[in-house]
Parts: sequence; structure tokens; C-alpha cells
Amino acid sequence: MRILILFISVFSFYSISGQQQSKIDSLESALRQQPDSLKLETYSELVKHLLKTDLKKAKIVLDKKINLANKINDISLIAKAKLEIADYYTLTAEFENAEHEYLEIKELFLKNGDTLLAGNVLKNMVKTLMYQGKYEMGLEAALESLRINEKFEAPRTKLIGNYMTVGNIESVLEKYEKSLEYYRKAEQIAMEEKDTSQLVKVRHNLGENMNWLKRYPEGIPYFKSNIAYYKKMNNKIKLAFTYNSLGTLYYEMDSIGKSKFYIERSLKLTKKMGDLQGMAYNSRNLGRIYMRQNNPNKALELYKIGMKHSIQSKSTAILVADYRNVSNAYAASGDYLNAYEYRLKHQQLSDSLLNVKNTEKLNELEIKYQTEKKEAALALQEEEIKTLNEKAKVDKLNKTLYAGGTIGGIVLSGLLFFGFRQRMKKNKIEREKQEEIYKQEIEFKKKELASQTLHLVQKNSFLTELKENLENLKRSPDKFKMEFKRLVMLLKKESSGDKDWEVFKSYFAEVHDNFDNKLKSVYADISEKEIRLASFLKMNLSTKEIADMLNVLPDSVLKSKYRLKKKLNLDKETDLYGYLSGL
Repeated sequence: MRILILFISVFSFYSISGQQQSKIDSLESALRQQPDSLKLETYSELVKHLLKTDLKKAKIVLDKKINLANKINDISLIAKAKLEIADYYTLTAEFENAEHEYLEIKELFLKNGDTLLAGNVLKNMVKTLMYQGKYEMGLEAALESLRINEKFEAPRTKLIGNYMTVGNIESVLEKYEKSLEYYRKAEQIAMEEKDTSQLVKVRHNLGENMNWLKRYPEGIPYFKSNIAYYKKMNNKIKLAFTYNSLGTLYYEMDSIGKSKFYIERSLKLTKKMGDLQGMAYNSRNLGRIYMRQNNPNKALELYKIGMKHSIQSKSTAILVADYRNVSNAYAASGDYLNAYEYRLKHQQLSDSLLNVKNTEKLNELEIKYQTEKKEAALALQEEEIKTLNEKAKVDKLNKTLYAGGTIGGIVLSGLLFFGFRQRMKKNKIEREKQEEIYKQEIEFKKKELASQTLHLVQKNSFLTELKENLENLKRSPDKFKMEFKRLVMLLKKESSGDKDWEVFKSYFAEVHDNFDNKLKSVYADISEKEIRLASFLKMNLSTKEIADMLNVLPDSVLKSKYRLKKKLNLDKETDLYGYLSGL
């Protein structure tokens, strides 16, 4: 499994130990006694502890720090305080807020003449842009940070991180050769500076890149070099990780024996360390190998380890894939009753995830609809009150002018009455427009419900047919051979999924106004896989959910989304979800 080292940060939250709580209490006590000039550093120290224990309280402290920095009115202090807030937003996955803060901080540092610090801020901002899928903007920020550090002669060890960042983004954008250029620059500096800790990171990325380029033999030395280093340093966590990466590379080369050797080593280490997540991941990979070797019983044993971890850790999205793996292993071993049971679990959980997402979406839409309805009613009411007031004025003026009998007054009255009629006409048009919006909203909800219903019907038709066959087999043991063949064919049909997709596509096109034809009108050469991805995106499924449904890695879905956006000629500011929802 490919891991984008630079862009993924793992934060672990620990329970408050007595010692840590004591430290927090001590810092809070110090703040009550300190003058403003000393409080900023204490706030920073307090936030470090609170980020592990109480995020809400950490934000309150950060707000106090930024208020104090503004009070002191020192640009450098303000920028540094805002930098901590930006990092907080990144930690809490509020990426748009983080991006906004980073841009402000960059301008503050530039205004203060701290150009190198501005470059570091840009490098930090890259992560938030990547999480939002703004790959090209991320690349621009990374390149600008690199140019600043090169121009102002930042320490060479900092350039390693810059080159790595740019290389990673180029890799995500599938510009692997360009990515290699930056990785090799980073490797060269790390070797010259004898920075071994950075060197092993660069070489791991080089190995992964060779995997994606399918230049497998060139990737092997990088992983083997890192294995030797981690053995020497007795770093078992990294060693297990690298064993797995090398095993995955050999799997892609169809060197199943070598793949099994390294993944088994990785599994042994993760067991020894009690790393449950690592054990589950390695077990799934070994399960794939045993399925390839036509040993479904051993694969089943390993898949169940992964499944057990998903249940314990409540990793629902991964559990969907685990149920599918277990079902496939049972089917391959001829145990169709259990295959049916786990296929049922897989599809029920998959549908449950989809139901939750669609229900939330429809609830949000209903709230929006009711709010807009009330606002529109109030607006119309106000307009009609204004109109009646205007009518009253016209009537009053008519009476006055009638009494005076002046021609000019009659003309003026006529103009005012004409204005009144125009206002009434305008109100009618506005009312009709609002009614049309309501109709569209209701139609949209109907389509969403129809899509979900069709999805469930399609899934359940397979389960019903499989259940009927199992009942027939139970009632008529003498027909075992014939029914057995039918079950095998049915499972193969479900595994292929191509015909099911065609049925789903036709239904989807009906309720979404020939969505595939609209896509083809934008780009005639769009492929079936891209139409399928676009359909799932239009249903507002997440990257992880799409990956589970297509049986691919989330990283592959991210790349496919980027390619689709590029093929549809959308600029980097245009949101792909929003664009497809509008088709």
C-alpha cells in the first residue's frame, strides 16, 4: 500500500496522566502571576499539552495568545501566534481555515522582512492544500517555498524537505519522472550532509516511485538499503514497515514467494511489538498471497485477523472490505453458506454507510428548504405590505387630485398606478420563481431517494437469488450438483460486477437526466471507469467509500479524481463534486 509520507500526519491522543495534568495546572497557575511579556511562551507550552488532552481548551488558550500578541502590537509575535492557530486547524481537519491563516501569516512575515519564515509557512500550508485535493495549488506553494530557500541560502538540510515535498506532489500528479528529479536532488544533499535520517526517507520514496513506474528491479535496492539501516538502528517499527513495502513490490512483480517471505517477516515483527494495526494490514496482504496460491483456507484465517481488528477499532469503512474478502475466501473454499452470510454482512454494512450519508444530506436539504421557504414567505409578505401601502397612497392621491380636477394630477396618478401594477407583476414573477425553486428542490430529493432505492434493489436482487438457490439446495439434496454449479455461476457474476454496473448506469441515467450523456457531451472520449467514478461522486460518496466499492486504494481514487478533473478541463478553483452535482 502506497503511503504519502509528507502529507499524512498521525496524531495520537492519550488519556490525561496525573503527571501531565499536574504540568497543565502548574502552567495555568504561572499564567495568573506572570506579566504579559512572559505569558506568550507559557501559552505555547500550555497548548502543547492541551493538544493531547483537550482540543477545545487548547483553542481557547490560542485565542488568548493571539489577543495578547495583538495588544502588544508586534508583527512577529502576531505571526507566530497565528501560526500555532493554523497548525491547530490542520490538526482538527479544518483545512480551509488553516489555509486562510497560513496565507495571512505569510504576508505578515514578508511585511516584517522575515522571508525565510514566509517560505517555511508556505511549506506548512502544502499539507492543508493536499488534504483539500488542491494539488496544483499545493505544488505552486511548495515550489515558491523552495525558490525562497534556494535564493536566501537556507540551511541545506531544509532544502531536503523542500525537494521531498515537491517530489511527493509530482508523484501524486503522476509525473513520476519529474518526481524522481526532486527525490534525487534530496538524496544527493542528504548524502553530502551525511544526514542518514533524511536519506532513508528519501530512499523509501524513491522505492515507492519505482513501484508506480513499474521499474520494480530499480526499487528493490532502496528498500534493501533501508532494511539494513533499520536493522543496525534496531528500529523495529520502521523495519516492519519497509519489509511490507518490499513485499508489496515483489507482489506486483509476481514474485509471490519473495513477497510472502518479506510480508511474513513484517507480520512477525508487528506481532512481537503488539502492533495490532500493523498485524491486520500484513494479514490482509498475506491473505491476498494465499488466494493467489489457491489456498483459500489459509487466506480466510488471515482475513479474519484483519476483520477482527476492524471490529475492535470500529473501522467501519475497512470492515466493509474485510467482509468482502472473507466472503470471497469462503466461496473459493466451497463454503457457500458462509460466503452468503458474509456477502450479506458486506452489502448490509455498505448500504448502511450509504444510507447514513444520504439521510444526513437529505436532512440538511430539508432544513435549507424550510428555512428558504420561511424567508421567501416573509419577503413576499413585506413586498405585499409595501404594495398595499403604495395602493393606499395612489387611492388617496386620486381622491385629492379628483377634487382638484387637474390634468397633471390625473397623469401623475396614472403613472403611480402603472408603477403599482408593475410591482404586482414583479411580485407574481418572484413568487413563480420561488415556487419553481421549491419544485426543483423536491425533485432533487426524489431523485436522491430513487437513486438509493435502485441501489438497494440492485444489491438485494443478488442476495434474494442466492438465498433461493440455497433453499432449493436444502430442500432437494439430490439436485446438489446442478444447484452447486448455479451457485458458482451466480457468485462469479456478482464478482465481475460489469453487468450490474450497466444496469445501475441505466437506472442512474434515468433519475439523473442522462448523466453519462452529459459527461460525454463535455468530453467525448471519457471512459466507462471515469463515468462510474463521476456517478459515485455525484452521489456524494467519500474517497474511502468509493475505494471500498471499487476494491482499490483510496490513493488510486484521489488520482482518478485528479485525472477526471483534468479531462473535464476544470480549473483548480472549481470543485469537482460541485461541478458534477450541477450536471
